[in-house]
Amino acid sequence: LLCIITMLLQASITVSTRIQPLAFCHIRQLSRFHRASSLHLNRILFDTSEIDKSDTSVSGRQESGADEAPMATVTLPKDDYRTIHIAKILGLHNGDSLRAGTVINPSDEEDEFAGLLTDDATITWLPEGKIKKAEPTKNGDPPGSLCISIPQPPKTYLSTQSSDEGMDDTTRVSLLLALPRPLQLSRILPMVSQLGVDQLILTNAMKVPKDYFGSHIFRKPEVLRGLLVEGLAQSGDVRLPNVHVTKRLKVFVEDELDELFPLDEVVRVIAHPQRRDIDGREVLPAPLRMTDIEFPKSDKPRRLLVAVGPEGGWTEPYELDMFRDKGFQQITLGTRVLRSDVAVVSLLSLAHEVCSKSE
Repeated sequence: LLCIITMLLQASITVSTRIQPLAFCHIRQLSRFHRASSLHLNRILFDTSEIDKSDTSVSGRQESGADEAPMATVTLPKDDYRTIHIAKILGLHNGDSLRAGTVINPSDEEDEFAGLLTDDATITWLPEGKIKKAEPTKNGDPPGSLCISIPQPPKTYLSTQSSDEGMDDTTRVSLLLALPRPLQLSRILPMVSQLGVDQLILTNAMKVPKDYFGSHIFRKPEVLRGLLVEGLAQSGDVRLPNVHVTKRLKVFVEDELDELFPLDEVVRVIAHPQRRDIDGREVLPAPLRMTDIEFPKSDKPRRLLVAVGPEGGWTEPYELDMFRDKGFQQITLGTRVLRSDVAVVSLLSLAHEVCSKSE
């Protein structure tokens, strides 16, 4: 019996010595994983009007070679939502870096500060009141206002696109959206700018109540812009879409569509649910899927305009025939009638996929 116990003890010691290196190796791998650099999945965005332009201009700094001084600075008040986010969520201290950028409005692309991009902006807390320490408080509140410095050398979206060959991610998808309910529109707008569109047309349709255009989103343009910037901050982009609001769909289709989206340059598609007959069979001919649409043979990048109707779909046959007469190819996501936000996200994702494919 003593011999058996001795043999079992020796076997357990042998097994434990074989397992220990594997366990320590796994722990070392975990520690290396946790030491990896943190990823900030959003970008703090500013408007060009928020930049302290009393400093030397971008071009002036380039000529003078002043690389040590920041290219631009922005001071955010203590109660600004970005200041609170940096203190409570990111927990940054003086000298820490973050991703930042300035928004490109369709009307101010000539502004030298528009489209600045950096992953190395630095922060400096400016304590206010009784708070003396230049760091977030114990409960995560900001100690005061916040100064963010965008360093040299300057890097802009436009210069990046011209210098990085093969890395062009210019948005080539546009969206024509029948106006949804205001509450739903406030959810859709950040999604649209996250996915990226070049032109956003908000229009009426026969199934869209007229009072939707009286929403505060349209009475206060800063609300609409803020929702779009919210999506940009999440995606890390800086390009705002060009927004058109039209209350007369037929007039827009007949008078403005060809100018904004030339048929020889932009493929037009209209999304509509696939219908079934009384017996539940799909009505033929079946509409195309997004991956089946035809692009003209050209060396130019693919461009696509997607028309998405109200939750009940476009009015048949009047609105569908109007779009078909203007060269729209009808596509479908199936027989299910989707909510506007679900349809928009699904269609824009598919549209970006087909536009990214080479000829």
